[in-house]
Amino acid sequence: MTEIEYALALKMVPTIGDITAKNLLLAMGSAKAVFNSNYNNLIAIPGIQAKHAEAILAFSDFSVVDEEMKQIQSLSLQVYCFGMSNYPVRLKSFPDAPFLFYGKGHLNLNPNRIIGIVGTRKSSEYGKDFTNSLVHSLKSSACTIVSGLAIGIDAIAHQAAVANQLPTIGVLGSGFHHFYPAKNRGLAEEMAQLGGVITDYFCDVKPLPENFPKRNRIVAGLCDALVVVETSVKGGAKITAEIANSYNKDVFALPGRPTEYHSLGCNELIRQNKAILINHPDDLLTDLGWTDSTQYAPKQLDFDFNLIEKHADVIGVLMQGKRVGFDSILNALVAEDSGTLSMKLLELEFSGVIRQLPGNYYEMR
Repeated sequence: MTEIEYALALKMVPTIGDITAKNLLLAMGSAKAVFNSNYNNLIAIPGIQAKHAEAILAFSDFSVVDEEMKQIQSLSLQVYCFGMSNYPVRLKSFPDAPFLFYGKGHLNLNPNRIIGIVGTRKSSEYGKDFTNSLVHSLKSSACTIVSGLAIGIDAIAHQAAVANQLPTIGVLGSGFHHFYPAKNRGLAEEMAQLGGVITDYFCDVKPLPENFPKRNRIVAGLCDALVVVETSVKGGAKITAEIANSYNKDVFALPGRPTEYHSLGCNELIRQNKAILINHPDDLLTDLGWTDSTQYAPKQLDFDFNLIEKHADVIGVLMQGKRVGFDSILNALVAEDSGTLSMKLLELEFSGVIRQLPGNYYEMR
């Protein structure tokens, strides 16, 4: 058996979810090593309980793995597994990201820029027009569009990406043998020219209601920023926004009239400071620093040079990019602790040298 076949088997073991599977892989080095291990070695791994070890050792029906491999090959699917070189960089740091998933098309899952665009299935002309304008405005930034391939705003975003020759990735809530919604299968074929479709469900998994909130974590994890165009208070797009917030991603929301049911979720996200209000497509490019004028502008420091010299280490990191996350600064300053860094950043912000952005990012003024 290949490593991919062992990884498929691990994903099939009862009680083993994404988090547990990744813990096992990190501890043992490979899926094959997990199955070749013994009970004592398995339960010695942090987070691995007796039920996990027993389920792994009891798994013996590798014929289901053979059948799944035949379906993967017949559908010409690509397999992405945690720990392998093709696994997307953006997903690696999220504990609940998929252990293994499939892809179909000409996929680049590590582009420079990815924007997630999500919204209601019952979109209005207001939402449709904004989505088309937003995707068109992103053409100059050469970014990839990711969404859920659902009817409504998702499909409109994918269609606009195809029309503007932008790569686009759709995330399914079912297996490839039960493509849902079926009416978007033709759209998916168009998307495959500059992108494609992915799913973390086995080929024969049907589009069950509980699958869709779960797949939203992949949309949230892959994107650099998420735009919610229209959603109800309990809509799937709002769930995606909540997940993106938990991942410290920038979330933007299009406001609407209080009387519009499918704007209530966006308005609530903005009111709760969980999303940045976006009135115009250019707002997104400006806030992310993706406009031509801001992307290549030279830095001008007209501030207290004693302060700059005092915190030269922090400023040196911030000068390397338009916007830098707190964790990235902390990792770059290996001798710094988070408390001291927070104080330095606060002092620089109060002095007007830097500004804090949503999602715990910072940039030079």
